[in-house]
Amino acid sequence: MGGWYVGLAIGTLVVVIVVVVVSTILFLAARIAKQAEMATQAFDEARVNTLPLWDVMKINDSGKAILKATRTARSALGG
Repeated sequence: MGGWYVGLAIGTLVVVIVVVVVSTILFLAARIAKQAEMATQAFDEARVNTLPLWDVMKINDSGKAILKATRTARSALGG
């Protein structure tokens, strides 16, 4: 009968260990999910704050096109 008690104790210990490991994994997964949500919000804010930089790029492209046109016009006029 003593073998049964030893087996039951080992089985209980294994179940307790599995529960602790799974609980730890679930806790860490929830923590990671929260941090990922915070990071996503921070990236969204950064995206909103940097959207005007695309306008600067468009202005630079327009300026380059204007400069190229003026150089072409100057050379066409003999200057």
